[in-house]
Amino acid sequence: MSNEKDPKRFSLPAALPTIRSRIIEHMHSPKNEKEKDTESEKEIENEVFDYIVVGGGTAGLTIATRLAEDPAISVAVIEAGSKWHPFASLAESIPAADVLFVGTKEKFPGLDSLINKIPKANLLPAGIRANLSSVDWGFHTVPDPASGNQRRSYARGKCLGGGSVRNFMIYQRPTVQSLDKWANEVGDRSWAYDNFLPYYKKSVDFTPPGPSRDGNTLYSPTAFDGKAGPLNVSYPNFPQLFSEYMKAGLHEIGIPTATDFNSGTLNGSQYCSTTINGKSEKRDSSATSFLKSAMGSGRTNLHVFSSTLAKRILFDNDKKADSVIVEFKGEERALKTRKEIIISAGAFQSPQLLMVSGIGPAKHLQEFNIPVIADRPGVGQNLQDHIFFGPAYRVKVTTLTKLANNPIYLIKNLIQYFIRHTGPFTNNVADFLAWEKVPQELRPTLGEKALEELSQFPPDWPEIEYLSGAGYVGDWSGLLFKQPRDGHQYATILAALVAPLSRGSVTLSSNTTSTLPHINPRYLSSPTDQAVAVAAYKRVRQAFSTPSLSNIVVGDEFFPGKDVETDEQILECVKGSLQTVWHASCTCKMGKEADEMAVLDERCRVRGVQGVRVVDASSFPFLPPGHPQSTVCEFSFSFDWLV
Repeated sequence: MSNEKDPKRFSLPAALPTIRSRIIEHMHSPKNEKEKDTESEKEIENEVFDYIVVGGGTAGLTIATRLAEDPAISVAVIEAGSKWHPFASLAESIPAADVLFVGTKEKFPGLDSLINKIPKANLLPAGIRANLSSVDWGFHTVPDPASGNQRRSYARGKCLGGGSVRNFMIYQRPTVQSLDKWANEVGDRSWAYDNFLPYYKKSVDFTPPGPSRDGNTLYSPTAFDGKAGPLNVSYPNFPQLFSEYMKAGLHEIGIPTATDFNSGTLNGSQYCSTTINGKSEKRDSSATSFLKSAMGSGRTNLHVFSSTLAKRILFDNDKKADSVIVEFKGEERALKTRKEIIISAGAFQSPQLLMVSGIGPAKHLQEFNIPVIADRPGVGQNLQDHIFFGPAYRVKVTTLTKLANNPIYLIKNLIQYFIRHTGPFTNNVADFLAWEKVPQELRPTLGEKALEELSQFPPDWPEIEYLSGAGYVGDWSGLLFKQPRDGHQYATILAALVAPLSRGSVTLSSNTTSTLPHINPRYLSSPTDQAVAVAAYKRVRQAFSTPSLSNIVVGDEFFPGKDVETDEQILECVKGSLQTVWHASCTCKMGKEADEMAVLDERCRVRGVQGVRVVDASSFPFLPPGHPQSTVCEFSFSFDWLV
């Protein structure tokens, strides 16, 4: 909290030297620290490595640094994004900055629109301008007839750290039965919850909730082993004011308090743990955790090539991966491997790289004159994702709306963040979560077919997640820059579908990775998803009508408004206002050999060739409930299954 009675504490002139030093600290990129040599500016020669990891994101940096623990093994990471530049590093390190450029209609998902507002930005050297605008890939989905025919922006990090630099930092684990289902579907018990849990614990440096949370946050100490690994997991120093009201409202509609979301159960409500450094209150990513730890230990066998685009994989006559062709400074080079190539380019670009290399649906590859190395019809198919949406209300508590619209309040809290590591900027905004199956009173409205389809999910697998949205969300066109400017504060409770049955696809737009692939998510193409979405919307409205929440609501529902009342109207509203939770997965899914759509075996090896694995969210056999960041890190961290 601020102390307005102490002018010295928050006097801007007096605070400037401290703020300046804090900003410099936040702007430190990997190249400014011990790991500076990981981003190679030298010409790439025809070098040979034991392992080549394609993609320096959440999975890629994690598995690369684990492999490099053996000094006898040489590891190269190929990352298309440029180095972490100061301005992007500063913005992305502040937890509350996660709301930047994640709307469905953001024209510039990176920092481009901010750059254009910088005075005389056109006078900056071309290289600096390119760096400033390159932290996001700029993906958009194709127009989606199943969900309002919209073309939606899809934020994806294009830098070291990848998605862990762009996400909302939520850290939680799947349920026991969902991971047991994973093990059964791939035919390998090493993926079962009890066998996976040690790796979840091994990678995390855990900080319990501090005194600033007033004892309102429960957690289970047994879910962690203290400071076991490099990835920081903690709770923001500042809980959102709206979250306590949401908590009370959810209790009143029958969603109880849960102890935590990291011990194999999800149903219930609680503040979530986050990948935020418990001391500095900065975002922690795979770059600032795993990679930084590796470089700090002086490893010379790990090489990271940034601004380097993987173009295709070459195979010998035995269909054994031989090398990766990359583009560096406009020229193609070959990096050879002695052992394996590990693709960790994400749910969109991992299947793309396989396909341009000749692995994928034969008919689709032939459309682009790509020689077929292995006909794998599942490559790019089975795209699974979570979506969310929700009504917005005017409220009597301070929310993100004030940060967006009140410059004095914003500056005051930035000072507080940089000097004391407290205040709303330490919060990831969506700091309170809840899960449930559609309650009994609403289940008959789903219909018999929907109930039958939902029965495939285990009993501990929830169907709906609720996320706090301390601000105006509306149609998701933009979070920060689309807050209403009418003097009111706004709040939203978002409902997410976490047992989705809709399936999309990723297909090629050309025969090169230089152009982005087509993403067709087909959200809400399943009638069951539509029925659950309507039920979820009704549940959020029930919560807002409880005494706990109605006491802070000002007037009627602001968005979409009380005139949206019938199931048909609610569904149309959802179609026009949904957004991805950025959990794209399963496009190179693992599975048993009898499953022709399974691209990978139970050890993530690509079927039909040798020496290639895919290790990222695209490898998942299905998308577990909740947020996959922890699982991506942990199954990348548990590289023991490589051999």
